[in-house]
Amino acid sequence: MPSEIQRYCKETRQVVPQTKGEIIACILQSIALKYRWVLEELEKVVGRKLLTVYIVGGGIRNTLLNQFTADATNRIVITGPAEATTVGNIMLQAIALREISSLDEARELVRNSFHLQEYKPSNRVYWDDLYEKFKRLIKIRNSDRELSSFKKKG
Repeated sequence: MPSEIQRYCKETRQVVPQTKGEIIACILQSIALKYRWVLEELEKVVGRKLLTVYIVGGGIRNTLLNQFTADATNRIVITGPAEATTVGNIMLQAIALREISSLDEARELVRNSFHLQEYKPSNRVYWDDLYEKFKRLIKIRNSDRELSSFKKKG
């Protein structure tokens, strides 16, 4: 995978990451920028700005990715709990058994029962510049795929 990342960066005239740390940073930045792209697409569909990003599950353990996500999206990121699937299942069963009265009560119970970490955005200019480059790369890549698909059909 590192060689594929390096090859892609070279082909697209980007700085080519050399060290393990640079490659990991490239991967995490790319994921955070993709989150921003998806978030903007969701906002178009729902017709309003989504102000907070919630991350649950095992991914909450990657604090660098969580901070990059806050930075890239320019939104507060709240993480927790790590075992979200299990907790969600328990909450739905509690609602079904009428141990708790609503989804709102379940959410409040989760907020009060688990440590939630908050990440605040920073470096806005840096991340906005990086995002503009990211969008250009996505556009180029999508154009290449369309051309490749057209050649296969022809």
